[in-house]
Amino acid sequence: MLIRGELEQLEHYVDRVGYTEHNPGIGDGVASLREALDRRAADGNAIIQYQKNHRLLADGCFVLSVCKGRLDGVHTSFYDLFRLSEGKIVEHLDTTEAVPPRSEWKNENGKF
Repeated sequence: MLIRGELEQLEHYVDRVGYTEHNPGIGDGVASLREALDRRAADGNAIIQYQKNHRLLADGCFVLSVCKGRLDGVHTSFYDLFRLSEGKIVEHLDTTEAVPPRSEWKNENGKF
């Protein structure tokens, strides 16, 4: 859904009443999440762009998604930790990091 930009699907996956957001740049609630994901840069591109999912790890009610994409035009890794309840996302924690150009890597393993 995030990779394809299908934001109209958010309410199928995110709890509309009890969604708690821990990213300090996004408010609580599905409406705030949708607004953040729908923000556009001056060139019309989404500021937050998920492009590829590399891993999904699940343990109990927690799911970690490891993706790459772009954040305000910068090649970025997205680590999103979701807590689910009754089949819906009720809590989100994340960290993002710019991925340096390959010429700056100290190893050949890469970020993903």
